[in-house]
Amino acid sequence: MSQSSQNGQYIVISPVKDEERHVETTIRAVMNQTLRPALWVIVDDGSQDKTPEIVGRYASQLQWIRLLRLDRDTQRNLGWAEIRAFAVGYELLAGEEFDLVVKLDGDVDLPPDYFAHLIAEFHKDEKLGIASGECMEKRRSGWYPSSGPPYHAVGASKMVRAQCFKDIGGFALHPGWDTVDEIRAQMRGWRTRHFDKIKFYHLRTEGSAIGSVGTGILHGEVYYWTGGGPLFLLLKFLHRSFTAKPFLLGGLAMLWGYLRLLAAREARLVSDSEARFYRQLLNRRIRQSLGRLQPRNRPRDAARSVS
Repeated sequence: MSQSSQNGQYIVISPVKDEERHVETTIRAVMNQTLRPALWVIVDDGSQDKTPEIVGRYASQLQWIRLLRLDRDTQRNLGWAEIRAFAVGYELLAGEEFDLVVKLDGDVDLPPDYFAHLIAEFHKDEKLGIASGECMEKRRSGWYPSSGPPYHAVGASKMVRAQCFKDIGGFALHPGWDTVDEIRAQMRGWRTRHFDKIKFYHLRTEGSAIGSVGTGILHGEVYYWTGGGPLFLLLKFLHRSFTAKPFLLGGLAMLWGYLRLLAAREARLVSDSEARFYRQLLNRRIRQSLGRLQPRNRPRDAARSVS
C-alpha cells in the first residue's frame, strides 16, 4: 500500500455558481474536518453574486484551497454546466497523486468526521468504488433522509476511488452522470453505496433552482438517458405524482420529460448492455420491495400452540 493510501489522501472538487448563501458554511465544514483534503479546487462557474469573493478570501489564506473562475452565461443549466465545471477542475489536477476524489457541492454541511468515516469504509472494502453519506434535506418539520436506493451514492457529496474513476472513464459530461457512473462501476466489479450512519446536510432542497415542474422534467429526461424501462417509469410516475407538489403535476412533468425524448429517439448516455444492466437493477428493486410487502407466515409451532 502506498503512503498516500495509508493516509487516505483525497482531493475535493466543487463546482459552484451563485452560492453566496451557503458556500461559506461548506468551506468551514471542510476546514473543520478531522482529515482534511490534500487539495480542494473550487470552480466558480460564472457566479453573479459574491461567491467568488467569499471563496477567494479563503483561497488567499490557505494553500490547499484553489479558486478557478470560469466565464458562463447567467442561465443555470442544472446537471450540464455543473459536471463540466467539475471536469475542468479535475484537469487542473493532472500530475497530482491521490487515492480518492470527491465531487462536493457548495451548499452542503458536513460533520467534522464525515470524510474520515468515508475513507475508513474504503479501507475496509477494497472493491468499494463509489460512496457517500446519507443526504439529509430540510423540510418544515426537520431533517429527513433523501438518498435513494442503497447502491446510490449521492451526487452532492460523492467520493470515488481513483482507480474506479479511471475504469469508468470519469463522469459523463451530461445530466444523469451520477447514475451512469454507478452503472459502469458495478458492471466493472466495483461496489457503490451510501452509508446511512454517515450523514451530511444539503442546505438547498433539490430542484429549488428550477422549480418542481422543471425538476420533474429533468428526472424524466435523466431516466431516459440512463436507459430506464417502462415498468419502473410507471412506479416513478405514481411516486412523484403523490409526493411532489403540486400533486400529480410533478409526475406528469416527469412523464413528459421521458416521453418527449423517447418520441425524438434521442441518443442515450449508455450502451445497450449498460441499459440492460440498469433495468435489471431496477427490476431487482421492485422484487425486493414486493418481498417486503408480503406478510410473513406464522411459524408452525406457534400456530399449533394456539389451535
